[in-house]
Amino acid sequence: MDFKQTLRQYRAALDAFSRGDPAPVKKVFSHRDDVTLANPFGPAVRGWARAAAALDFASSRFRDGEVPKCELVAEYVTSDLATILEIEHWRAKVSGRDEVSDFTLRVTSTFRMENGEWRLVHRHADPILTAHPDGPLRSVGNS
Repeated sequence: MDFKQTLRQYRAALDAFSRGDPAPVKKVFSHRDDVTLANPFGPAVRGWARAAAALDFASSRFRDGEVPKCELVAEYVTSDLATILEIEHWRAKVSGRDEVSDFTLRVTSTFRMENGEWRLVHRHADPILTAHPDGPLRSVGNS
């Protein structure tokens, strides 16, 4: 499967996830011990068992949803590693609420070629999309 096909599969899996079904996303993920996941529902985790549990928990917080749009900000693809930065637009009922909420996530995803197929090895999603009110933060060592 080429990387573009993997991205289409990944985005369709996110749509299912927004309706409470983690299975398609779990299928895209690597099942190795070095997989990492950081999502807004909990701490960053490492290892397939922990990532799978975190995916189950996060998907249980969603229902009646959809991910109608993913904006690709950047894509870096080599023969065996790919990283993308996207802005994901979600609509779902979240955490038992009856109303549908619109929300946007800033997401970095890294894929690795495993046995001839692209597998997700890292996903970091957060809702931070605006600049800090005090302006950009300085890096350590910059003055």
